[in-house]
Amino acid sequence: MRVIAVAVQKGGTGKTTLAASLAVAAAESGERVVAYDLDPQGSLMGWGALRRQNGITVDRIQAWEIGQLPDILDQTSENGTTLVLIDTAGAATGATPALRAADLVLVPVRPSRLDLVAARPTLQALVGLGMRSRLALVLNQCPPPPSARTDAYAAQLRGLGVLAEPGIVQRVDHQDAVAAGLGVTEYAPQGQAAGEIRALWGWIDAKIRG
Repeated sequence: MRVIAVAVQKGGTGKTTLAASLAVAAAESGERVVAYDLDPQGSLMGWGALRRQNGITVDRIQAWEIGQLPDILDQTSENGTTLVLIDTAGAATGATPALRAADLVLVPVRPSRLDLVAARPTLQALVGLGMRSRLALVLNQCPPPPSARTDAYAAQLRGLGVLAEPGIVQRVDHQDAVAAGLGVTEYAPQGQAAGEIRALWGWIDAKIRG
């Protein structure tokens, strides 16, 4: 069983929306997916409550349960799960067990200076945990291409660590999908947003397979 955590301290980066659609894309590729919501806001759990499709289990892990995460993951693996996706509240909010357990920590960053600065504490925390080789940044909510701004920030992020490809363009399909309890690949399977998410999942899958 493989574990992916999505983590960044700054709000508004589209972290939960990205986590939801990646969970669906992984399930569509044949993974047996469990998604855990560690964020006190409970956004991923709310998305799961809206779902009518089968194939993904979404559950909440409360703050007092985070210390028990290794045991929870052991039990999850015994149920035939092949992929766990964890939506955290950030590296500085008691999510260290989730980050340590992850085969890959995905850090979504929008192409803006404020987001880049806000992501640094998360990256520093991950490096401090000895996880430099197990983190990847992803540019999220990007303006439509071609975009000189996106290209410039991509270059900066490559200097901070591994940059996942491709970046995710800000498209209305993402918001509409989440509002319907869907992943974007379910909501608009032939759309550009769906194609980008599938490509990003392919990159992640190859990365964690080594």
